[in-house]
Amino acid sequence: MSIEVNESQPAAHTPVRPTRPFYWSVRRELWDNPSIYMAPLIAAGVVLLGCLLTAYRLPQMRRAALLLESTRQRAAIEMHYDVAALMIMFTAFIVAVFYSLDALHGERRDRSILFWKSMPVSDRITVLSKAVVPLVIVPLLTFIIVQVTQLIMLLITSAALATSGLAGTTWAILPIFRLSVILFYGLITSALWAAPLYGWLLLVGGYARRATFLWAVLPWLALCAIEKIVMGTAYLAHMVGQRVTGNFEEAFVVVQYPKGAHVPIVDRLTQLDPLKFLSSPGLWIGLIVAAGFIAAAIQQRRYRGPL
Repeated sequence: MSIEVNESQPAAHTPVRPTRPFYWSVRRELWDNPSIYMAPLIAAGVVLLGCLLTAYRLPQMRRAALLLESTRQRAAIEMHYDVAALMIMFTAFIVAVFYSLDALHGERRDRSILFWKSMPVSDRITVLSKAVVPLVIVPLLTFIIVQVTQLIMLLITSAALATSGLAGTTWAILPIFRLSVILFYGLITSALWAAPLYGWLLLVGGYARRATFLWAVLPWLALCAIEKIVMGTAYLAHMVGQRVTGNFEEAFVVVQYPKGAHVPIVDRLTQLDPLKFLSSPGLWIGLIVAAGFIAAAIQQRRYRGPL
């Protein structure tokens, strides 16, 4: 029995999905740098361990908190969750800083730049995939880790308070959804405000042959010292400090409470001020400077080889 093949019919072609070099470049950064998510996870583990070790004191602390007036009562209950979020956020910020400093320098140091330059991925895509990690990936991972950590803390707290009949007080007093919105907004505004810092670190990491941290810090320290000696002012030092921590004043409505009031710094959605943040000249100047640093890093990578 013979089988005839009709050559006049076109062969069926399996559609080939187009390559996504930017997506896979970002994935490669996560594969090559597990500290991006491992360090915040370790910080979360330390927080949860501390929560477990102090769980036996929660009934006594909760009874004391319930004797306070409503604002201070909420502050006393929120404090542990705020501390947990700040620890994880600080850890993630440190990771983002050192990742940005080593992202381009590391591939030159281990000579993997020769391999990646042989791949069909442009310098622009490579540098942008590294820039998106501290600007987008780290804030999103931090938000998820903080949310999961706080949820586990909430469950531990409820279990510890169940025997005393106070388990429902946390759910009734703690504004969970509101705090999540404030956290997400704070992380996004912090990343945008710190964009020039990450761009500068990428540029320095791709340029310096060694001692990248000194190359990143010493020029600014020298300029600040020269300004102080020659002009007797500290505008540059203030500007650098504002670039690291100044997003809070630009993104939120800061409420001045009496000293020693012990109330939450931000606990209401009305304190979020995205219009003020988006209309801030400092934000847009910083984004333009960051774009310039990243463009310089792209141009620089084209001519940089292994160390």
